[in-house]
Amino acid sequence: MKRVFLVPVLLAAVMSSCVSKKKYSALEDKQQETENNLSTAKLQLAECLDDKKNRQNEIEYLKSTNYQLLNNIGNLSVLSTKEAQNLEKSLESLQEKDLQIKSLNEAVNKKDSITLALVTSLKSVLGDMSDEDIQINVEKGVVYVSISDKLLFRSGSYEVSAEAKKVLAKVAKVVNNKPNIDIMVEGHTDNKSISNSVLVDNWDLSVKRATSVVRVLQNDYSVDPKRMTAAGRSYYIPLKTNETTEGRAANRRTRIIILPKLDEFSKLIEDGMKEAESK
Repeated sequence: MKRVFLVPVLLAAVMSSCVSKKKYSALEDKQQETENNLSTAKLQLAECLDDKKNRQNEIEYLKSTNYQLLNNIGNLSVLSTKEAQNLEKSLESLQEKDLQIKSLNEAVNKKDSITLALVTSLKSVLGDMSDEDIQINVEKGVVYVSISDKLLFRSGSYEVSAEAKKVLAKVAKVVNNKPNIDIMVEGHTDNKSISNSVLVDNWDLSVKRATSVVRVLQNDYSVDPKRMTAAGRSYYIPLKTNETTEGRAANRRTRIIILPKLDEFSKLIEDGMKEAESK
């Protein structure tokens, strides 16, 4: 009886032992799976924490950048206001300068018109004269009437010839009809020395020739003496070489320089400026 009882007990113990190993194996597998899942979760958590940190850093950077941008916008607003004011002042200044330039141009154009009318008048009254004896030209807005020595004076003399007085009468007519101009009479000689009981040198001869012309214009043709200047240039501004007869003849000349009155020209500019300011 004891043997019969012992066999079932042993069989039950063996069967009991077999079931426990299976469960244990299953539990081990389950534990390994759990540990794997835990490791995966830990890695994911670490990644999340790193990502969170990075996000926080980005947020701080964006906050800082936004603050700087706000400040810059404020500064730009201030700068823009100042720049707008400066630009407005610059534009006003440019407009004023444009008006000044326009006024100056108008004054110059008016002066040029006067000069052109003067040249036309002179050429009209002197048109029948030889180009060798009288030349009319304009340099830098100034009119020059150059009269040859052979027409005005005898050699070595400063007495105006009768023929020359006819020419000076025509010049005087134009000058008297243009009260807004002055004249300067310049005497020029060649470099041949001259000295006598009356004349000291070429300076003296050139000056006396200029004053002789001025006196004729004043005494014979009523040109206002306040509008005239007499000047002698001796032989220091030659037109041609003094080494030839032809050159010396060209250098012996008298120039009548017709000048616009500076105060009249200044008045043109001032009137233009006043007109510009009133617009």
